[in-house]
Amino acid sequence: MELAFHSALYPPSLSSTFTTRRPNFNSRLLILNKPFTVRNFSVPSALAYDSELESKKHLLLTSVQDTQRGLLTTPDQRSSIEEALVNVESRNMGDPINLAKLDGTWRLQYTSAPDVLILLQAAATLPFFEVGQIFQKFECRDQSNGGIIRNVVRWSIPNLLEEQEGATLLVSAKFNVVSVRNIYLQFQEITVQDINISEELQAVIAPAILPRSFISLQILQFLRTFKAQIPVRDPGRESVGGLYYLSYLDDNMLLGRAVGGGGVFVFTRAQSLY
Repeated sequence: MELAFHSALYPPSLSSTFTTRRPNFNSRLLILNKPFTVRNFSVPSALAYDSELESKKHLLLTSVQDTQRGLLTTPDQRSSIEEALVNVESRNMGDPINLAKLDGTWRLQYTSAPDVLILLQAAATLPFFEVGQIFQKFECRDQSNGGIIRNVVRWSIPNLLEEQEGATLLVSAKFNVVSVRNIYLQFQEITVQDINISEELQAVIAPAILPRSFISLQILQFLRTFKAQIPVRDPGRESVGGLYYLSYLDDNMLLGRAVGGGGVFVFTRAQSLY
């Protein structure tokens, strides 16, 4: 955005009256040596708006910081988080979805969605299950009315798989833009992939002190390349769907609400997964 400096530095008109008097070089030097002072400089309103918005976003991220992505919240915390959410959402409410900006990978910072909280609760209570980072990946840069969304969950089994990122659960869906801010999801399949077994398990399958046999190498290769895909359909053999309201979007934050009481989501921009 071009700032309104033009009129301040370049006055619209200059005096056309000149005299033939010999210049007084001493007075010119005195003028040039005077300190330059900027007075009555005002910050453009657009910059003040951005500053206020960033402050509201920071407040939202701070309010969800110690909730373990929504698992541990009190009623007062949930009320404060909802208020902070609404304050951010109101800043570009009604703007059409920018698919080029939506495209990319987003890391989950907070949610109240029951289906996600169940995973987090299981990881907190079961000694043999861990949940790492959770992402949403949108693939829609060159699209005009939709694309692909992939919910990515990193998980692990202690001592068998690598910590936090031992395997990946991938839930894929197609989506279409159905209104200014709503997208409709049609879930396609659930995939388990990217198995990374722990060093302890590798040592059991193929001990380092012994020659690795063909069978042990085949087992390791199978585990590393294992990929299971399960179609997601309802009893009527149609894809399961749902409405998702994208309540706020900019270059580094995405807020969403699953329509029908499915919970809220707070995401921040992350590096590409693939």
